[in-house]
Amino acid sequence: MPQGLEHSGTSWKGQQLKHRQSAVDRLDPRARVVAVSAFALVVVLSSDLMALSLALAGSLLLALVARLNLKRTLRRVIAMDLFMLFLILMLPFTTPGEPIFHVAGLPASQEGLVHALQITLKANAVVLALLALVGTQTATTLGHALAHLRVPDKLVHLMLFTVRYLEVIGQEYKRMRRAMQARAFVLRANRHSWRSIGYLIGMLLVHSLERSERIMDAMKCRGYQGRFYLFDDMRLTAVDVRFGVLLALFLSLLIGLHLL
Repeated sequence: MPQGLEHSGTSWKGQQLKHRQSAVDRLDPRARVVAVSAFALVVVLSSDLMALSLALAGSLLLALVARLNLKRTLRRVIAMDLFMLFLILMLPFTTPGEPIFHVAGLPASQEGLVHALQITLKANAVVLALLALVGTQTATTLGHALAHLRVPDKLVHLMLFTVRYLEVIGQEYKRMRRAMQARAFVLRANRHSWRSIGYLIGMLLVHSLERSERIMDAMKCRGYQGRFYLFDDMRLTAVDVRFGVLLALFLSLLIGLHLL
């Protein structure tokens, strides 16, 4: 199985990033996918602040065990929090309940603040767990793990080809942008600029379609028949069993706190 894992969570360019092996890398990829799915399900359905705080602490511990790059991980978490910032700030003023303070005459309810805090804890806990368990796998390893878990082949193929050719499409976009700049194109807020960007996007889609047809023809010439060949060396070990037991106990604790 390929061991060029990466700690990005977005690009799967493992061979271009420094990687420090961790205890998480020894886990079976299928166990990691199932574990993060179960963890996300329990966290999303929970509403107890203590349980959510404990889940976030567990995610932070998992991120430390996985040896995630601190700066890169922090940058991704902050980007997600900034994306939700408007929603979190608006919830106290849009959720009915007992007002605890006023801003410009608008009451902020306690229920809204609690709801905003719940969303923040849930999102950060799930994202950190995803980065630690799934983001530290190569795209190929993740695709094979999903196929072993009986995810439809078409979805697995779509995911693998998307990850593989995003960089190719990005390079094509940069090449076309350089060609426009060589012809003295300057992006401005006018009709000509928007028309030129529209042509750029259209040509990018056309080139992507042509490339996909060439790739499919090349694959057929090499005997491709739509079958997804799986690695046969994915085996559950004692490490996976111990990890599963610890996770089950932790999730049981979260569920117990939620039900109390």
